[in-house]
Amino acid sequence: MKTRILLSAILILVFTGCAELMKVLQTVSNVPLTEAEVISGLKEALTTGAKNAAERLAKENGYYGDQLIKILLPDEAKIIVDNISRIPGGEKLVEDVILRINRAAEDAAKEVAPIFVNSVTQMTISDAFGILNGADNAATNYLRSTTYNELYALYKPKIQASTEKKIVGNISTKDSWNTLTSKWNSIANSIAGKLANLKPVNTDLDDFLTSKALSGMFLKVEGEELKIRKEVSARVTPLLQRVFGSLDNKTGVK
Repeated sequence: MKTRILLSAILILVFTGCAELMKVLQTVSNVPLTEAEVISGLKEALTTGAKNAAERLAKENGYYGDQLIKILLPDEAKIIVDNISRIPGGEKLVEDVILRINRAAEDAAKEVAPIFVNSVTQMTISDAFGILNGADNAATNYLRSTTYNELYALYKPKIQASTEKKIVGNISTKDSWNTLTSKWNSIANSIAGKLANLKPVNTDLDDFLTSKALSGMFLKVEGEELKIRKEVSARVTPLLQRVFGSLDNKTGVK
């Protein structure tokens, strides 16, 4: 009998007290965020976004199959591409070089998560509130400023190994690049070249390609951050919902 009375009371509360219950929940949700919540929420968002981006890029064709971030040779390499494409199978050789470069970047992406996580663990209170109230890419900018050098050191050797691999006639992509730029620069630095206003090419191939790979990485991280900031469905934990929900009234997110 007591059980039935208790059950009836619960049912009455459920069906008649929804309005009051919502008021209570609304009051709780309006409680100002604590420093601990902001830091924990931002760390969770950064870790989630960075890992998601890295996992996508680490898959086969993560770079190569995405036209937005696919790594291509510098514009100065056009003459190499144009000339090698004239020989039988030349176009495939060029594409194979580009494929290897992108595969090297995909391989490097498998190892970036711990670097991001290490950066996140060092976040300060000032960092957290700056990110929370900052631009839509504030978290990405934080990661870029705290991890770029370490990521560069991870990516460059893998890219370098790809550009140094021998292709046609025991010549690598880097060999061809160095020959091309050396000959061009000798002309550009000559009196005739200076009169013609030719500019020397001083692009470091491995540096250029590594920078492009990292630009692609951070572009994807930025996309993940934007989802969490703008899409309620992307906030997959209560803490993310609370921390970033505090911005919704300011930004109009629904």
